Amino acid sequence: MARGFGPRPVSREGPGPPTVRRVAVIGATGCMGRQIAGAFAARGTEVVAIARRYTSHVAAHRFLALDAAHTSSEQLVQLLAEERVDAVVNATLGWGDELHATNVQLAERLVDALKRTPGSPRLVHLGTIHEYGPVPWGTSIDEKVPPHPQQPYPVSKLIAAGLVLDATRAGDVDGVVLRLTNTIGPHPASESFFGSLAARLRDDRDTIDLTIAEAHRDYVDSRDAADAVVRAAENPSAHGVFNIGTGRALDIRTLVDALVRAAGRPPESVRGHPGAIRGPGADWIRVDGTRAQRLLGWSPLYSLDASMRALWETVRTESPDRPPC
Repeated sequence: MARGFGPRPVSREGPGPPTVRRVAVIGATGCMGRQIAGAFAARGTEVVAIARRYTSHVAAHRFLALDAAHTSSEQLVQLLAEERVDAVVNATLGWGDELHATNVQLAERLVDALKRTPGSPRLVHLGTIHEYGPVPWGTSIDEKVPPHPQQPYPVSKLIAAGLVLDATRAGDVDGVVLRLTNTIGPHPASESFFGSLAARLRDDRDTIDLTIAEAHRDYVDSRDAADAVVRAAENPSAHGVFNIGTGRALDIRTLVDALVRAAGRPPESVRGHPGAIRGPGADWIRVDGTRAQRLLGWSPLYSLDASMRALWETVRTESPDRPPC
């Protein structure tokens, strides 16, 4: 079972002095990307933040405006060589019409570029726990579970992960894949289940009727996930796949109640109604993070209540017309 689920996060022993001097974070303005960039910067690592459009939360980093999903391998080689980075984090994700270009095409071109980039920067590719597809109730999803995704999004992410893993096994790149479970914590995506619920709690003082999936899910704090990325980047002996989660499958109603508490609203503020599962998920997700703890020295530290308080405070204080992350 994951540690650190008390009322406060305990102090984290860092992975030692930073070994990555300069890192490129592709997708740096996204919800995970901004946490990853901040985690590297806190370590004293120079961050090159790469995204399609500038947002204010990357102001502390060197920013490059680039549509990486539609950039050629040659352009990526030139960029990475000019920026002289030691590591690259692919924190992008795409849905709908952008699914193939962002999730598969970018990974393909990035792997090809890294084969030809001087210095062989280390690649940390962010995958998703949904790559495993639905699993039997009670399963702890470790890296030995065969992936069988059934929806287009995790299928595309599995293809991308395969590109990284195959190139690493062949000795062409120095890469590692982190399969993240669902995330909560500060600055959630506005379209996410808990990001949108927090906005409704902020803007609507009436009772909220909410469809709640009858499911148990593993949610990790985005700050904990960012720490796993840093550790993977700084550990050149760590290869293959690492599953990143808390090791706890909580029913969605428990998670909703924690957010309602964080918002200072009474429990009856949200009236839940059972509903079908939407999106790429399943009715049971519990991550086995043993490999990440053993080889990366990583384990989650933020409690559910601490994560929901951070989520609520950032949504509460941000403008309702803010960008997605």
